Amino acid sequence: MQDNVTNRYTGRALAYIGDCVFELCVRRYLVEQGIAHSAKLNKEALGFVTATRQAAYMEGIRGMLTEEESLVCRRGKNMSHNNIPKSASKEEYSHATELEVLFGYLYLSQRQDRIDELFSRIVELHDL
Repeated sequence: MQDNVTNRYTGRALAYIGDCVFELCVRRYLVEQGIAHSAKLNKEALGFVTATRQAAYMEGIRGMLTEEESLVCRRGKNMSHNNIPKSASKEEYSHATELEVLFGYLYLSQRQDRIDELFSRIVELHDL
């Protein structure tokens, strides 16, 4: 499945989709925690979606990745980045993009089971 997805989509496209998928995972998780007020949901979601946090999550799950997933992540790491937020270093932004590419790839490969598994670990890392 990797060849089909990685040949069909650019790294930027995978990151774009993966950003949405990751945010949906975060939103679903927060709603499942019983948070009902939108201001609280948005505040809590911000704790997950910053480049700095996503970079930390990427480092936390790196040991769980298959060889195939690691190769996909490299596409995100090797992309040129022109819009790095002031709150993150270039290296952090690069690692955050790896995470987004991975989630985009898994989503387009119809691997929701793997998304759920990795996101569960991210929740554990978040709670540390």
